Amino acid sequence: MSDPTPTARRTVLAAGAAVALAGGTLTACGGEEKSPKSEPGSPSTPQAAATPSASSETGAGTGKALVKSSAVPVGGGTVLKEEKLVVTQPTAGSFRCFTAVCTHQGCLVNKVEAGTIDCPCHGSKFQITDGAVAHGPATRPLAEKQITVAPDGNISLA
Repeated sequence: MSDPTPTARRTVLAAGAAVALAGGTLTACGGEEKSPKSEPGSPSTPQAAATPSASSETGAGTGKALVKSSAVPVGGGTVLKEEKLVVTQPTAGSFRCFTAVCTHQGCLVNKVEAGTIDCPCHGSKFQITDGAVAHGPATRPLAEKQITVAPDGNISLA
């Protein structure tokens, strides 16, 4: 009778190759996420902050309106749970947008207060100005999303 190990090894290697070809990844649970998850159609690298620009003043934003600028308090922000985004206004008229998915273990942030975006799961806090970690256990900033602010005050993804 032949040794079953070569067949089992081939099966495991073939299954791993199939996962790799399909674009999937296998990860262990429990530690800090090693690479941020991108939302479909969004870049995985941080984008420039959105302040009213030539394209936003002409209403050339490509996405649907996320929130009205009047709903985003100066020095604070608004969490958009459905979109998994948080929009902040660090100073009057300057808007920023970040993923609402905490870089520690993927929980959604739930509030913006005292200049930080706060995660309820393990206490991570991020700066409203640039998404940088203000308090761990997270070690990586929130991914920034490019937005536009239309003349009517609608904020949308760029």
